[in-house]
Amino acid sequence: MSYMALYRKFRPAEFGDVKGQEHIVTTLKNQITAERIGHAYLFCGTRGTGKTTVAKIFAKAVNCEHPIDGNPCGECAACRSITAGTSMNVIEIDAASNTGVDNIREIRDEVAYSPTEGRYKVYIIDEVHMLSIGAFNALLKTLEEPPSYVIFILATTEAHKIPTTILSRCQRYDFRRITADTITARMKELTKVEGVVAEEKALRYIAKAADGSMRDALSLLDQCIAFYLNQELTYDHVLEVLGAVDTEIYSALLRCTINQDLVAVMGQIEELVVQGKELGQFVIDFTWYLRNLLLLKSSDHMEDVLDVSTENLMWLKEEAEMIETDTLMRYIRIFSELSGQIRYATQKRVLVEVAFIKLCKPSMEINADGLLDRIRVLEKQMEEGIVTVPAGASAYASEVTMEKKQAVVPVAPKALPEDVQEVVNNWYNVVNQLHPLLRTYLKDARLKALGGDRLGIIAASSTKADSLKTPEHLAEIQAVIQRGTGKEMTLEIASFENDPHTDIGEIDMNQIHMEIEIEEE
Repeated sequence: MSYMALYRKFRPAEFGDVKGQEHIVTTLKNQITAERIGHAYLFCGTRGTGKTTVAKIFAKAVNCEHPIDGNPCGECAACRSITAGTSMNVIEIDAASNTGVDNIREIRDEVAYSPTEGRYKVYIIDEVHMLSIGAFNALLKTLEEPPSYVIFILATTEAHKIPTTILSRCQRYDFRRITADTITARMKELTKVEGVVAEEKALRYIAKAADGSMRDALSLLDQCIAFYLNQELTYDHVLEVLGAVDTEIYSALLRCTINQDLVAVMGQIEELVVQGKELGQFVIDFTWYLRNLLLLKSSDHMEDVLDVSTENLMWLKEEAEMIETDTLMRYIRIFSELSGQIRYATQKRVLVEVAFIKLCKPSMEINADGLLDRIRVLEKQMEEGIVTVPAGASAYASEVTMEKKQAVVPVAPKALPEDVQEVVNNWYNVVNQLHPLLRTYLKDARLKALGGDRLGIIAASSTKADSLKTPEHLAEIQAVIQRGTGKEMTLEIASFENDPHTDIGEIDMNQIHMEIEIEEE
């Protein structure tokens, strides 16, 4: 006898075997028991969640000669013929290949004839959203007022494509994605029946990769068992068959990315490619890894929500302290965009490498979160004493750096009152050597000779005064003054509305030749 795939071999034969859809199963069983059976049902949900399976069980149950608590007995002639696919009362139609009006008109003509055996004629129309508008219109009247012995079950993965006129005539049942725990438990039962030894970690990874689909999970399990026939199915075996990547690689990649070690990141990607890993699956799994990290940073009580081992949880907690939330959200955004592009890309490796370059080099992006990352990198470099000159500012940055060195290294004598007066007389020369931003702050400023080596600068507003008081700006002004006079001068900054030296008169600025050049941005 030819081999039968696991998802076909272990397809549920009664409602009790259906996993993860208890809310639907209970309702249908109650309808059958109470004989409150509707004439049209719409089963929607993602692939592999049990829509067609439940439709067939329902078709058996309504035609069963000896139903047991709403379940088909599985022994009577009607149950056996429906299971074997030979019953004339259950008609399965694939709407993807029967989209036209003529196909639906055939159904409309057939419903006029009562069932040859059993109580109901059940029409199961799969992927019903593929029908044309004309076909939907042809179905509409029959769906609204079918004979008492006809039941329509429409199944679809895209309910939003179905006209509202059809939706309003059906009882709608939404099939949920099946949880990883439910899928794992089901696979444990099946591997035990099949005599296959499998690690729970391996089964859990398959369940996670199935993304809520029981059929996908059983297909992946079938593939893994076939590759390692008569061997224990381990976690490493599953990773190898599915072309997936171990969690340790994600952790290593993330740490290299946080440290902006692009060489190490490219080395890791090269290793993945050499090992033949599927980059599309890698992008999905790495995005999920970042999602787990974001959840952990968002709350202190996420350990129970995250489906990870104790060891992986320890790594995640450590990495959560290494990365800011907005940076992490930028990573997720970039990889979410990548997951939509990589599916149809011919050069998947290039797209993955470009994404990691964006992560490591936030200067490549102009988004708000990218700018925040650039600022964070510059702050870190300043803390570590690394001088970075931005593009377009090299001349000014070099000049300021040189001025700071000249201001710090030479030991200049204290300025005398006549030196202060000399600076006042040549104030416009001093200001015009400063950065344009500083010139703006000093516009309309007033000067006061405070005695000794002290020069008072009274800014037009408290905001400008606060900006002038920053160590960087004070150092730049002092450096220009020292370069011109050879003396070290003490600067005291205040504003018009907050001047502590009101007893000292301002120097008449009209007597000073002022031609301060203010550059327009």
